Amino acid sequence: MHRITVIGGGFAGLTAAITAAEAGAKVTVHEAHHTLGGRARTAEGPYRTNDGPHALYSGGPHWAWLKQRDLIGPLAPIPPLEAARLRLRHKGALRRTPPFAMLKLLRRGLPQAPVDVDFLTWATGIAGEEGARAAAHYSAVALFHHDPGSLSAAFVQERLRRATRLPPEAHYPQGGWANLIDRMAARAWNLGVRMETLSRVDELPTDTPVVVATSLDAARRLLKDDSLTWTSGRTALVDLAVRTRRGDSFIVSDLDATGWLERFTAQDRSLAPAGEQLIQGQIPLAPHESRADGVARAEQLLDLGFPGWRDRVTWRRTAVASGRTGAVDLPGTSWRDRPAVDRGDGVYLTGDQVAAPGVLSEVSFNSALTAVSLALGRRTLDLKQA
Repeated sequence: MHRITVIGGGFAGLTAAITAAEAGAKVTVHEAHHTLGGRARTAEGPYRTNDGPHALYSGGPHWAWLKQRDLIGPLAPIPPLEAARLRLRHKGALRRTPPFAMLKLLRRGLPQAPVDVDFLTWATGIAGEEGARAAAHYSAVALFHHDPGSLSAAFVQERLRRATRLPPEAHYPQGGWANLIDRMAARAWNLGVRMETLSRVDELPTDTPVVVATSLDAARRLLKDDSLTWTSGRTALVDLAVRTRRGDSFIVSDLDATGWLERFTAQDRSLAPAGEQLIQGQIPLAPHESRADGVARAEQLLDLGFPGWRDRVTWRRTAVASGRTGAVDLPGTSWRDRPAVDRGDGVYLTGDQVAAPGVLSEVSFNSALTAVSLALGRRTLDLKQA
């Protein structure tokens, strides 16, 4: 029987554990915290916030994998009336529709953008500079980067398409991502996976293949490999609860800069006490910007989309996410250029900054499947899945 050690009990680690156990391996998961989930944790208590805004995109392979195993669970539907309250800040004012020039970048039949040109240069040739900047800023919802226009055109185009597709690909597990993690953990447990929490690993075991399912920073320290780096975003996270008021926006997307606010209780009332609304926002930060700068920009969006919010606040917190927002690809690079999954000597790397395709959590999922396939031998895994 194959034995596999998984270090990290987040989305990637649980995906790897389940996949390996289904293939007949004996799996042990080590999680340094007292709960599983990684960045997919949901806070306990009256305000059930995720670690930053989260959505589960239905267009990727992980959706089918989760659905086949009945792991997605109940989803929080977005009422049509709430969906109609998406607002876009453009030229300092809220609008219901994007600028016409931006729509040129969303039309069907548009050629595949090049990898080796930045998005702003490529998009300006199609939609003009105003449309290109608006599209770049909108795409930040799936990038968490302060300057999407400077990234590879092919990289940004894919995320822009996924973020604007109709009907929307983004879905929300009722009660937050913790419920999805709980279902994954239960399946792993029923498959015989041994899960050890409060179990920090400082040295790699040498008697089994190892799947390292941590952040890239933690993997770099654990593997003592300074090459494990890749460009990511740095984002101010703003969470607050306000007393309910009719007419509040559902989403406010900043087309003048990068930033996004979403009222998550619009689709899931269980995330806050009765009579209150939970709003979460992400404001990408440039290298010279501070948390305070991001919070100030978030408050500008709140003033537009949630009038009188200051007098209605019942709870609030802010944070900065550094190096935890997924990989971003600069011009001339693609996902294939990121740190490889196979690190040699039976060590395999997973996560959202490694060499696997997809958007946001899809990268973690795809890299986890690749890691297990390599660890067990592709033939073993393929036969089991067939």
